[in-house]
Amino acid sequence: MLLGGDRVRVEVHVGRGVEVELVEVSGTVAYAGRGRSASWDVAVRVDDDGLLVWDALPFVVADGADVDRRTDVRLGRSAVALLRETLVLGRTGERGGRLRSRTRATDETGAPRESPDAGGTPRQARELFVEDLDLGDDRALPGILGDARVVDSVLCLGARPPAAHAAAPSGPLRLDLDGPGAVVRHLGASTHDAGTDGVVTAWAAAVRGTRGLPDLGLPDHRTALLTTGA
Repeated sequence: MLLGGDRVRVEVHVGRGVEVELVEVSGTVAYAGRGRSASWDVAVRVDDDGLLVWDALPFVVADGADVDRRTDVRLGRSAVALLRETLVLGRTGERGGRLRSRTRATDETGAPRESPDAGGTPRQARELFVEDLDLGDDRALPGILGDARVVDSVLCLGARPPAAHAAAPSGPLRLDLDGPGAVVRHLGASTHDAGTDGVVTAWAAAVRGTRGLPDLGLPDHRTALLTTGA
């Protein structure tokens, strides 16, 4: 639950060579703020050779809500983040409030693993994905959302998923990034027809396969439960 005036910050840090899966127990609803805005910031850091899988549940922006949402992802060398983001404008029968959603992802390339203190070269950040969605009063115009109220996205950052997991022509759109990564996106009227439910599972299996990891899911002690509201 997110109310007007709330300022929420979620920080996720995956250590070197560690694999983490975040499982949400419920989605999040942002309610009308009576003239006050709310913010939801997520900062993700995945160290060298780490893997984060986060199949997030829907983030719903109810009528009257005004939300600024920001996601910042930083990847070390050979690190991968697999993230799902489902933005829903309005509950059933609602048009939904205002949402600005910004995402920026970078990785560290072309530098040795040693830190500068140990005599290595300072690492350089390369932008993998930068997006700014301003879904306000004009979002229904052609070329923005039209009559869609759901923006369902799956991001793979730090690795290029195999083409075999691309969506069918009638399904979600897949776009490969200039760097290592890809995004699958669906715009629709509801979360039930998104067609992206199997993408996270398929891409996670592909990433684990390239690392020589068995596709058996994560042990219980390595699965984190993250409550994001009711």
